[in-house]
Amino acid sequence: MAMTVGQEADDDLVAAINTTPLVDVMLVLLIIFLITIPVVIRAVPLELPKERNLPTQTKPENIVIAVDKDGNVFWNNQPTDDRKLLAQLKEIAVKIPQPEVHIRGDKDGRYEFVGRVVYACQRAGILKIGFITEPPARAERGRS
Repeated sequence: MAMTVGQEADDDLVAAINTTPLVDVMLVLLIIFLITIPVVIRAVPLELPKERNLPTQTKPENIVIAVDKDGNVFWNNQPTDDRKLLAQLKEIAVKIPQPEVHIRGDKDGRYEFVGRVVYACQRAGILKIGFITEPPARAERGRS
């Protein structure tokens, strides 16, 4: 009489998946990410300005400079060129109190054109420069 012990166990297939190596790999990856993420993210602590839209207080002494999409500059609706603009800005820069300069730029114009006007204001010593924009329509405010 011979006994067959354990022969039944060898014939059956094991249907369970051993998840221990998978869990080990995932824990190692988690630890690596937790260590490397603070090193990768380099943020400079800044206090960003808050959005605000103040209505323009039009005063007669304020200067309105308009820049169209072709780069033409207008001083209070009168055409002017770069040299004349700088001379006019230098004249108003010495007034006390110094008037504000409001720049109206065409939305289809290049930033370079408005940048030239801002640069001329800086060269002349103008302290207050503002940009005139149109507020978005009521329907657009809800979307953004």
